[in-house]
Amino acid sequence: MDLDTIDCVTSSDVMDDDEIHHHNHHHHHNQLSPLSKPPSNNGNGNSTVSSAVHPSTTSVHELLECPVCTNSMYPPIHQCHNGHTLCSTCKTRVHNRCPTCRQELGDIRCLALEKVAESLELPCKYTSHGCPEIFPYYSKLKHEAQCNFRPYNCPYAGSECSVVGDIPFLVAHLRDDHKVDMHSGCTFNHRYVKSNPREVENATWMLTVFHCFGQYFCLHFEAFQLGMAPVYMAFLRFMGDEMEARNYSYSLEVGGNGRKLIWEGTPRTIRDSHRKVRDSHDGLIIQRNMALFFSGGDRKELKLRVTGRIWKEQQNPDGGACIPNLCS
Repeated sequence: MDLDTIDCVTSSDVMDDDEIHHHNHHHHHNQLSPLSKPPSNNGNGNSTVSSAVHPSTTSVHELLECPVCTNSMYPPIHQCHNGHTLCSTCKTRVHNRCPTCRQELGDIRCLALEKVAESLELPCKYTSHGCPEIFPYYSKLKHEAQCNFRPYNCPYAGSECSVVGDIPFLVAHLRDDHKVDMHSGCTFNHRYVKSNPREVENATWMLTVFHCFGQYFCLHFEAFQLGMAPVYMAFLRFMGDEMEARNYSYSLEVGGNGRKLIWEGTPRTIRDSHRKVRDSHDGLIIQRNMALFFSGGDRKELKLRVTGRIWKEQQNPDGGACIPNLCS
């Protein structure tokens, strides 16, 4: 879809409903990881771990650090004839050559280091992000895959962006790198204009970020094929974890010619990929014929007005039921 042919009108709590031309640009960004530590070389040719590193200068945790990827090593842990170790993932990447001494690796396991690993408890690798947890060695990976402190993926849906980071970093990234519109307030009023509504492809139309209740929300609007039928879809994602997202609700409304459709739901976390949310149909879905009916006129141009609001659910101290807390 040619995104340059799309006119989007955005109106929030503090904006007039003036027509603006919105063009989403696709950016590919790679978040650089810290520089890897250089591999240690004992230089004495011994094959035992204890003689390779002096215990007074190197911790056991550092012994378990792969010299190639710097991640913690999990069994099977491999070593060369000179005792240099590396993880099983990196063994395939170095083409069976020791990255330290360049000798052939073969299939030697470092059983002593594997036994040491089994007895350890290690901090989560997201300790620097605030996670205080410590786990047995074999439970660490499972926790880290679901850790609430792990970085978020960029929620921009118009490209395969590989940037990761915390919420403040991603908000700045969306604003500065993807040129996403940023608005304050919990209500919105958008008009989507498309000169040729029959051109429907699997393409994102628009992403807008709203800031309210001290949180950030991503409003998506796009066109895609649902089976053989072209549809338009709008949905909201919360920039945070699922448990936090459940504290909020939102509504979307589209209409015209005396008719309207209304959707109410809970925003999905950006932990759920954009495609996962879209393919689950968790949002306001408008068939093309209905969208053209709402547009009025000769049905040759798409003119959809989507309005909505976000509110926070609060516990009723008397009955325990949730009551809405509307944003002023």
